[in-house]
Amino acid sequence: MSPNGQSSLPEPQVLEHLQRLPRPLYGHFQTLPNIVLGYRHAHPWGQLSYAIGGVLQVHTDSGFYLVPPQRAVWVPAQVQHRVSCPGDACLRSLYLEHAPAGWSASLCRVIAVNPLLRELIRTFSELPVHYDINGADGRLVQVLLDQLAMATEQQLMLPLPQDPRLRALCSHLQAQPDVSTSLSAWARQAGVSEKTLSRLFQRETGLSFRLWRQRMRLLSALPALERGERVTDVALACGYDSLSAFIAAFGQQFGLPPGAFLRARMDAQQQQ
Repeated sequence: MSPNGQSSLPEPQVLEHLQRLPRPLYGHFQTLPNIVLGYRHAHPWGQLSYAIGGVLQVHTDSGFYLVPPQRAVWVPAQVQHRVSCPGDACLRSLYLEHAPAGWSASLCRVIAVNPLLRELIRTFSELPVHYDINGADGRLVQVLLDQLAMATEQQLMLPLPQDPRLRALCSHLQAQPDVSTSLSAWARQAGVSEKTLSRLFQRETGLSFRLWRQRMRLLSALPALERGERVTDVALACGYDSLSAFIAAFGQQFGLPPGAFLRARMDAQQQQ
């Protein structure tokens, strides 16, 4: 029997080769090592991963998702993705044969995890593999699915363009968030007009270049904040000239100041 009380627990590598889950909703507890899962892969079922500690990062062809503590990310069936996380990341994962009501069958999403949903996820990660679907455990499945359907979606996704010129530009900015090169300078490098590049950016990402860069910078701040780095140092590393500007932008994007994010980090550690 495993430390979390599951018997005959399929390992993640075995799960990847199964054609069907042992139950329509199956939970798994895992602590991931400090390694970047650089290979692309997909599952024949949907996966919901809840971050207890550490910031989980999910990369797909269409976007980049950051999942700080007290959030969860949904990866639908057959969606190609790769995952990275810090060595101290602690996750609980659910595998579902079908997406919750109202959720896209092809798009990932990050959701907030309230206390009830957190406890439901924890409960299912500790159940035996072949729990009684006609008993009390089985009845909890619908409760959990209802809670997932009602969960608030979080703006923790960075859309990625498909155009090679924009893809190279975005990769450069993600690697160096503090770079302040203007759109006109990028346009000259790409050999197109600023107006053309601006329109292309809006069409491919749904955001203006300014808003995309702002969201990218704020998302890049989350792992550093979760590690406990000083807010001032994080702001400068992300390209902000002043702490006040960073705090204002952070609050506008995430609905809470950086200090509240840090408190959520400490709360998450206490719940482990």
